[in-house]
Amino acid sequence: MKNYSAIIIDDERNVREALMFSIKQNCPDIFISGAASSAEQGRELLKNYEVDIIFLDISMPVENGFDFLNTIDKENYCIIFTTAYEEFALRAIKANAIDYLLKPINPVELKESVRKAINYLELRLHRPEVKQAYFESLGNLSDQIQSGSNIIKKITVSEQFGFKVINVADIKYLEADTQYTIIYLTGPEQIVSSKSIGEFERILSNPEFFRIHKSVIINLNYLNEYSSYQGNYAVLHDKTKLLISRRRLNEFKEKVKVFARLVN
Repeated sequence: MKNYSAIIIDDERNVREALMFSIKQNCPDIFISGAASSAEQGRELLKNYEVDIIFLDISMPVENGFDFLNTIDKENYCIIFTTAYEEFALRAIKANAIDYLLKPINPVELKESVRKAINYLELRLHRPEVKQAYFESLGNLSDQIQSGSNIIKKITVSEQFGFKVINVADIKYLEADTQYTIIYLTGPEQIVSSKSIGEFERILSNPEFFRIHKSVIINLNYLNEYSSYQGNYAVLHDKTKLLISRRRLNEFKEKVKVFARLVN
C-alpha cells in the first residue's frame, strides 16, 4: 500500500489532536508528518517535509487559510478544508472546494475525503489539466468567500477523470439521473456530476435558478416561455421543454415575475 504524507494546520489544539487521532484510526495510508497552529508554522512544515495532503482550517487569526494558500504553490498539494463555516461561506465551499470537512469531523466523511484526495493526487501525475483546474478552483473559492458575496459565479464539478470549473452563467438547466446530476451547458456540452440535484439546489440559490420539478433546476435567463399545452412546461430559448410539477407551478410563476423585475 502506498503511503501519503499529510500535515494539519489549525489554531485549535484540541481539533488538531482529534483530527490526528481520527486519521491514524481510519486512514492507514496517511502518515501525519506534523501539525501546526498557524500559517507560519505550516510553511515551516512544508519546507521540512514532502507533503501530499494539507488539512487546513479556514478561520485562523493573523493569517487565515486563504492567506496561507496565497503564499505557497497550492496546486502541488491536495487541500482538505476543515471548517465550522455556515451560510454563504459554506455554499461557496461546497461549490468550489474539491473537498472539505465540517467540524466536528465525522470519521466516515474523513475517509471519503481522504479517498478523494488520493484520487486527485494520482490523477495530477498523468493529467496536467487536472492540476490547472484544481488551482483555478482554489482561486475561485478564495475570491468568493473573501468578497462576501452571496452569488455563486463558478462551481467546480468532479468528473470521472478529473475536475471541471464551470461558469454558473453557462448553465441552462440541471437534471437528476438516479444518484447523479446532468448539467446542461450552453452549446451541446453536458457534464455528469456525482452531486445530487438537492445539493445543487442548495449551492445554486442565486436568483436565476429555480427547481421546477423534483428532477429539474432551470436557469431563468434561458427561459423563453411557459406553455400549458398538454401539461405545464418551461420552454427554453433552444426549444427544450421541461415539465413543471403542479405543486411548483404557482411558485414558478411568482418566481418568474420577481426575476423579471430584477433583470429589468
